[in-house]
Amino acid sequence: MTPKLVLVDGRNVQRSRWPNVSDEELVRRCRAWATEHETEAEVVFDGRAPEDAIGTGRESADDWIARRATELHVAGTPYWLVTSDRELRRRAGEHAERTIGGGGFLRKLGLG
Repeated sequence: MTPKLVLVDGRNVQRSRWPNVSDEELVRRCRAWATEHETEAEVVFDGRAPEDAIGTGRESADDWIARRATELHVAGTPYWLVTSDRELRRRAGEHAERTIGGGGFLRKLGLG
């Protein structure tokens, strides 16, 4: 079962494939996948982000995702974490219902 929310480490997922997926294509595919699975995807990028994604400004995407994961856990909101970053998995994945690697998620999006 897919949870209400999926946290996506945008840059990490993009770099899981060569050539890298563009920002816009990743966000578009994540939105389509989320709609199909009746969930919400928060696609997070360091700094600026394309439309319909989250840009973290001066905060790192990893810090933003870790903080958001804590907020979701405290609120009792189930979430999935999408990243291949081991350190981010340690920081934000402890309470995730599921953690998916970037390459595996790209395959779910039809890009792998």
